[in-house]
Amino acid sequence: MARRFLTAEDVRRLGGPEIHLDGDTVVTPQAAEAAAAMGIRIAGPAGAYAPPMPDRGPDAARAQKSLPHMPEPSSTDGIGLVVTVVGRNRPGVLAEVTAALGNAECDVRDISQRTVGTYFHMVLTCAVPPGRDFGTLKDSLQCLGGESDYVVRVMHEKVFRFMHRV
Repeated sequence: MARRFLTAEDVRRLGGPEIHLDGDTVVTPQAAEAAAAMGIRIAGPAGAYAPPMPDRGPDAARAQKSLPHMPEPSSTDGIGLVVTVVGRNRPGVLAEVTAALGNAECDVRDISQRTVGTYFHMVLTCAVPPGRDFGTLKDSLQCLGGESDYVVRVMHEKVFRFMHRV
């Protein structure tokens, strides 16, 4: 049976003190925020709604069974990162990004950069030392660049490999 999704628009349309869902309905993060803001309780078959366990992605149980050949990240001394930076080219962008990686003691393994006119695209693969919190590192890198200069996106190497498998 196909999954259904409860959206923020559905929450606003349904209203009420409580919304009852069947077991196959997934609540989007925006719907959960809208329900919380409106004071609406979302309930599933077993009481309060709880997000389902992921069944997709490199860490899902199904993927571990069906993709045993998927290689582990190449860095053996910590997790791997794929950092993508896109924006307006100006002096110092590479220095800002690599300084932030250096402050986190990340090892840049590979870097690729291209410029087209006044814009650039850069991809870095990095090894993160053991004990570093991925979420904190991701947040510190993604806040670089300001609102109009450039954008940084950080992805776990294992997720990147899973997304780009053939």
